[in-house]
Amino acid sequence: MRTAAETEVRRPSAVRAMTVLLAVTAAATVVVEVLNWWYAPEQGFGLAVRTGWAMLRSIGFLLLIGHVRRGRTVARPLGLILAVTTVFAVGRLIVPRHGVPPLPGLLGFALLTALCVAVVWLLYRSPAIAGHLVRHRPRLVIERSGIFWRETPPRRPEANAWLLTSRVAAFTYSPLMLVPALVAVAEILDGRPFALPAVLFWLAAGIATSYLVLFCTAFLMRGKRWAGILLVVITVIVLAVDLPLCWWLLGVDGLIRDGTPLVAAAFLALYGVRRASTAAPAS
Repeated sequence: MRTAAETEVRRPSAVRAMTVLLAVTAAATVVVEVLNWWYAPEQGFGLAVRTGWAMLRSIGFLLLIGHVRRGRTVARPLGLILAVTTVFAVGRLIVPRHGVPPLPGLLGFALLTALCVAVVWLLYRSPAIAGHLVRHRPRLVIERSGIFWRETPPRRPEANAWLLTSRVAAFTYSPLMLVPALVAVAEILDGRPFALPAVLFWLAAGIATSYLVLFCTAFLMRGKRWAGILLVVITVIVLAVDLPLCWWLLGVDGLIRDGTPLVAAAFLALYGVRRASTAAPAS
């Protein structure tokens, strides 16, 4: 059983402040989405899907709190991806199709953006938090004395942070494809039945992407070079499928609202692969 002194050493004041900041950010995400829904001139099916997806990020921030409290290294890339995608997800809902965004929505978006920037800054610039986020997820270890479930550092610690960033960013491909595909269902209901095959293909591609990314990143974390090349190929295919469908079925507005977050996630994934590949020869 841990004593109070041990708990204080493991969780310094910066970590406690970080957990409070993440809780406030999760609550702010819900509040801003409710405000945007309340003031939205068009409360249609597309806005409901995008709002629901944006609100799911509040759960992501709660999961991030658990990783921070446990000192897991995955907290940094997870926090970065959550912050970036949250700003894009909320920002695309604040701006209406026509007219000027409502003042409460703009103020809420500015507050949420400031909170996300503070989260990223603390994760990557705070020495206390950097010293706390050193634990890795437990793994199954087989030894002569038996089989154990214990914390095991990765084989390539220098590239581990960038590989984690690429993996977390790639995991967002599937939901970022499925959300606009579900929004496109409204196009079918509005009298465009010819778009049904394209929407079904879009949904199938989003589901298939999740399995491809899961397979690819499993070997990527083991330092397989071909897995990084495969992730680049998957990223290019995802962009080649998602962006044209966004433009065709949802218009320029949908391309900006739903395509931009995917492009940002793809950039982080590819940048992480590149930094990991350059860190390997140096090590």
